[in-house]
Amino acid sequence: MDLDAYSAAHRAEWDRLAELGTQRRLSGAQADELIERYQSGATQLSAIKSTAGSTLEGDRLSVALSRARLRFTGASANVVSQIPSFFVLQLPAALYRLRWLTLAVAVVTIVVAGLYGFWISGNPEALAAVGSDAELQKLVNEDFVNYYSENPAASFTGLVWTNNAWIAAQAIAFGILGVYVPYIVLQNAQNVGITAAVMFAYGKGDVFFLYIAPHGMLELTAIFVAAAGGLRIFWAWIAPGARTRVQALAEDARALSTVAIGLVFVLFVSGVIEGFVTPAPWPWPVKIGIGAAALLAFLTYKLVLGRRAVRAGETGDLAEFEAGSTRIYAA
Repeated sequence: MDLDAYSAAHRAEWDRLAELGTQRRLSGAQADELIERYQSGATQLSAIKSTAGSTLEGDRLSVALSRARLRFTGASANVVSQIPSFFVLQLPAALYRLRWLTLAVAVVTIVVAGLYGFWISGNPEALAAVGSDAELQKLVNEDFVNYYSENPAASFTGLVWTNNAWIAAQAIAFGILGVYVPYIVLQNAQNVGITAAVMFAYGKGDVFFLYIAPHGMLELTAIFVAAAGGLRIFWAWIAPGARTRVQALAEDARALSTVAIGLVFVLFVSGVIEGFVTPAPWPWPVKIGIGAAALLAFLTYKLVLGRRAVRAGETGDLAEFEAGSTRIYAA
């Protein structure tokens, strides 16, 4: 097959297929034409792949066919009706598929933070490089605790939530760069390790854990998940397997967009705990218990519900949610 000649002969048909696939509303005649062009386009794509393998023209036609398929396979025009499916199937499945990578990120963070903590707390010169004695005394005795109560709880919750959600979104969005996620993970581990070292060096290690534990268990886990998502996108680009790199990147990016949306809600919960529970004058077992219960609920959702969704064939791909909320609109 002369691919250039074949593409030139069918270019107008493929352009029309792409145009129909992106139109918001279709007349009855246009809907019939879309299905007709989809069928012929699928045959043409098969011919291209069987003779030329993976090609740029074939990938473009494949995208046009995917968009067309979403127009006539959707179950409902009501996006709201698809929300239960998103939270019961798509999101837990996407989270479950990241379980081992999330664990790896958590282990690396804990190890790096621990190494920084032990090194700085046991090395007076390294401790002095962090700040003067007066500055560190102020951090230990005032700033660390006051940070959680110096602003109204509601505004502090919003600030923490938006900041953490932005970090999580960046980790996933820029994961393809390869270096951004390791940078975030190492920087986060370094900050935790240095703060812990200073608190322990001045005899306030218990204060460090008491104030970090209530919200930190869920918050850090969410950041670990976001970092795992970013690494997954990078790995899809590096080792796509049987898929083309474009296909692997598109499929994994859609699935991990699901994770990014889900983490917004998870980080909102951790923000509420940090704003209202951590500084509250309650017994520490109660505050830490609330944080532990939130983490347990998230892990149960991710591992139990996620495993069930994956076994049912769910991929966690956001395109499935979009497909469920898309149909051909006939005027």
